[in-house]
Amino acid sequence: MALSIEFEEPSLGAPCECCGNRTVHLIRFVSNDGDAHAVYYVRFTEGLPETPAVAAVSLGDWEEGSTPSQRTAFALELRADGVRVCNADESPWHETNILGRMLDRDEALAHPLIKEVFHITDHIYLEDSSFMAHMNRQPSSDAS
Repeated sequence: MALSIEFEEPSLGAPCECCGNRTVHLIRFVSNDGDAHAVYYVRFTEGLPETPAVAAVSLGDWEEGSTPSQRTAFALELRADGVRVCNADESPWHETNILGRMLDRDEALAHPLIKEVFHITDHIYLEDSSFMAHMNRQPSSDAS
């Protein structure tokens, strides 16, 4: 399986009410051997790598003409020390229909696609330069 990620420029949101730093939104399309495979969203606040990023990974049919009922979404926290699977209601995207039904933690951990979710998060930590810069894993001037 050869995953590839389509990196777009990050979207910058309004300043955080708590700290005044901007919120960064990443939307990434993942292909597997050239076929649409997954989408992931990541959101974090600039300059606060100690604060977990929130993420959602949606797996299933992403080919043209597919529907959300053909996809399953997983709510995550991305931390410096690893990934935490969350309950759906902890995700800012729990009502985002395009991702498919978002699973709660226990259901997600027992789901047959959970290993693929972790495979994708490995790629996020190793290849997504915007996320890596947030986690202070490379110079922040190198944007995805």
